[in-house]
Amino acid sequence: MRAGIGSEEETVHDSTPEAPEGGIRFGVYEIDCNADGSLCELGRGAMGITYRATDTSLQRKVALKIIKIDIAERSADARERFMREARAAAALRHENIATVYQFGMRLETGQYFYAMELIEGETLEERVRRAGPLDARSTIKIAQQVTSALAAAEKHGLVHRDLKPANLMLVSADGETVHVTNNTKLLVKIIDFGLAKAIHGQIDPKSLTHDRFVGTPAFASPEQFEHSALDVRSDIYSLGGTLWFALTGKTPFVGRSMEEIQSAQKSNAVPVEQLKAAHIPHRLKSLLESMLAFEPASRPGTRELAARLKRCSPEAGSARRTRVALAASLIALVTAAGWIVWKTEFIARSVATNGLAVLPFENLSPDPDNAYFAAGIQDEILTRLASIATLKVISRTSTQQYQGKPHNLREIAKQLGVANMLEGSVQRVADQVRVNVQLINAQTDSHIWADTYDRKLTDIFGVETEIAKGITESLQAKLGSGEEQALAVKPTNNPEAYDAYLRGVTFEARFYSSFFSGNLEEKAISSFERAVQLDPNFAIAWARLSRANAALSGGSGATGVGRDAAKRALENAQKLAPNSPETLLALGYYQYRVLRDYGAAKTTFGRVSKLLPSSSEVPDALGLIARREGQWDQSIAYFEQALALDPRNVELLSLAAWGYCWHRQFPAALKLFDRVLDIAPNDPITMAAKAEIYQAQGKLKEADRFLLEINQQNPSGEAFDIKITQLRLERNYSEAIQLLQARLAQFRFASKYDKGNGQLTLALMQRLAGDTAGAKVTAEQARDTLEPLYRDQPDDWASAASLSQAYVEMGEKDLALKLAERAITILPSSKDAVNGPGLEENLALIQTMFGENNRAISTLTQLLQTSYYGPITPALLRLDPLWDPLRSDAAFQKLCEEKQP
Repeated sequence: MRAGIGSEEETVHDSTPEAPEGGIRFGVYEIDCNADGSLCELGRGAMGITYRATDTSLQRKVALKIIKIDIAERSADARERFMREARAAAALRHENIATVYQFGMRLETGQYFYAMELIEGETLEERVRRAGPLDARSTIKIAQQVTSALAAAEKHGLVHRDLKPANLMLVSADGETVHVTNNTKLLVKIIDFGLAKAIHGQIDPKSLTHDRFVGTPAFASPEQFEHSALDVRSDIYSLGGTLWFALTGKTPFVGRSMEEIQSAQKSNAVPVEQLKAAHIPHRLKSLLESMLAFEPASRPGTRELAARLKRCSPEAGSARRTRVALAASLIALVTAAGWIVWKTEFIARSVATNGLAVLPFENLSPDPDNAYFAAGIQDEILTRLASIATLKVISRTSTQQYQGKPHNLREIAKQLGVANMLEGSVQRVADQVRVNVQLINAQTDSHIWADTYDRKLTDIFGVETEIAKGITESLQAKLGSGEEQALAVKPTNNPEAYDAYLRGVTFEARFYSSFFSGNLEEKAISSFERAVQLDPNFAIAWARLSRANAALSGGSGATGVGRDAAKRALENAQKLAPNSPETLLALGYYQYRVLRDYGAAKTTFGRVSKLLPSSSEVPDALGLIARREGQWDQSIAYFEQALALDPRNVELLSLAAWGYCWHRQFPAALKLFDRVLDIAPNDPITMAAKAEIYQAQGKLKEADRFLLEINQQNPSGEAFDIKITQLRLERNYSEAIQLLQARLAQFRFASKYDKGNGQLTLALMQRLAGDTAGAKVTAEQARDTLEPLYRDQPDDWASAASLSQAYVEMGEKDLALKLAERAITILPSSKDAVNGPGLEENLALIQTMFGENNRAISTLTQLLQTSYYGPITPALLRLDPLWDPLRSDAAFQKLCEEKQP
């Protein structure tokens, strides 16, 4: 029997560290002595000597490791890194890791030390050398416990660096057995985690190259020899070698020197005959080979390793055999009795999927720029699954925040309202692709199905199809003939075109998930254009290109180029695949955004809903259309339906929240914006949106709290405008003018339209502050900016409305009224219930400025009963100085009174 720390005889040796003299205390720890008076030494190696000691404060036995003096004294940076990693290791708590109690330094000598849990038992190395190799069952149980510990270490950003048989203590679970046998119930403890390496945090990667080799060559990963940055896959390699030793009593790669071991590793010729001679099951043999892969990216991660170990266990095979036997018995029983109806009802009742979420696939490719490829594969699998009526599939936008192997799957499942999770990883090297997937029941944390696919890039569509089929079969989802065809679609034979297409899909997803920021949509368009240039018959790429152009064509100040491009791309998609869901989606968006033919768009999206029953896009689009038609309650119902399929989609949550806001249901809007902030804390656009709601209710103090961080450099024009509105309602014109002047001087506007509106707002504030001359000069600058835009696009209602405001500040009544009325003609409320009423409010404001009070009050009376974008409220009428010319009018005063519910 041995107690304490594993030996380090196999580590690369340095000079023996200075041993403390008898009776020397290290803090509260006093080294124990043997009967002959010598120090009770447990082990020694390159890093230091380990002693049995007593914690005199808590009166408990510990293993005390005294670190070689020069280990942490090479430089100030080395000392700081050493202590930072030591503290991280001390914070690690797991039942399969020997606990590190304390790190410290003996002031008299400058020697570092750490105290850890004293383990009574024998090491895996001692067990194998004493009684020979372990059987597969015992080895798998050891591997499962160590994998669980490595997952915990990974979460804390630590890698062990010296995982080996001598650092795995085997303790009998009954607490009595001295020598562990194949039948002993084992508890495994990883020891010597005190000098683990931090793999996260603020560590200079260059410093890694200065670290000497730490580890045991026979079990070290190839990257350890190269002094490369390490992650958990280095420990997984060492675990593979350790399990190999447990099963065979040998190491997979041998050599008389480090160089010979490195050479053997690089050959990648794993001696599988050793495993065959030991009669190791095929699944376990295959797993060990993958764990010992030369490239880290080719090894399984901790979650995949846990899943594959579970499938390797004899219990898993027994369970499968039991299910098969039970199924056979049921079939025999049903056949003998002739209970066909009972059989049908039994099968129907057993189908319960409870929903599925596909988490972001991990990019294991050597090139981090290949992250788009992993994201694109995830998106394509989701598209296939969305066609299955019996599956509730959560949309991609709700799962994107769960990057990086989340651990609390049960909580994520609860947030998304599903029972099942699909996790995956994608590794791409040149034209080779490896995809790993595992389907997990998050409620029970049990693995339902998993598989690994190694294919050429040209066959990636087959992988997507097989994964989708594997999921549907595992969840017992029934497929119609059309659904089977949708799963098997192969959109292009050109891998380069597909690569460009996946880039476009990823750019577009980032565009929508980041509140339409940056030039991501333009990048998506470029990628889709590249895809169709490489393969003119790529129908889906044509459809996505049409949608992307249509999205850009409907904005204020937009040119007609995007509209024409959307039309051309749509026509190509219709020629190639007129009835595909992707083409119909493109048609629906074109009808909605470009033609503004809402009736036709509703019909088209209705057709798509039958083809993609689990897609949140369809109810989302129908919600937008219903809102344009003034069907606000129906619109909200559609958004809620979409949120059931996409509950953590910030864009969708925001759309629904604005719908409530513009419908003047402010409490409901605030709740949805709070859900956005749960996902994207302190997002400035959402914070400003909440401020706008409080402004509409006349609660300026509450509104101000959400606008404190917004300044002239804020990238969101909408958030900045809400800040200026706050200052206007507070009648703080000087600060508003200062901010506007700074923004016009410093900010790079996305378009001349945005700049012209900035100039308009400054002119308005100057007039309110009493600087009429300055207001006129600024308004003339706004006119010069906006007039060319209106000349180029005389049917652009937004340019017409903005230009009318410039003429107001210049005192040009006739021109101002003419352009305001022109804007209403271009976009009447009957055509657009969202923006149309705002143009009527613009006209009422101009009428107010020129003394046409009765006409203005009549319009305002009607608008108070109308839902629309940025609606007026009694509170806004009371507070906003823009309406000051109407204050003495009794009819206006009545409008300012809050109506009691």
